[in-house]
Amino acid sequence: MIRPDIEIEELVRVYPYSVRYLMQQGIKCIACGEPIWGTLEEAAREKGYGDADIARFVSELNQLAGSQETSEQADKQISIDPLDV
Repeated sequence: MIRPDIEIEELVRVYPYSVRYLMQQGIKCIACGEPIWGTLEEAAREKGYGDADIARFVSELNQLAGSQETSEQADKQISIDPLDV
């Protein structure tokens, strides 16, 4: 689960698709050539975001993580059709 105190390094390692989301919010990280460290909350505050914004980021990132995990699970499932005998 993603929380405001998650380290950016851990966030992008565990949830690599979060990089794009962060970039869309103006929070640059690793992939864009401006590596940042610290927590998600610290990075957001450095860009002028407040408590409500940070809560929204956490919520949206958790939704993104949930949908990504569901997609990955679906990819791993194998469909077996019965043989016509």
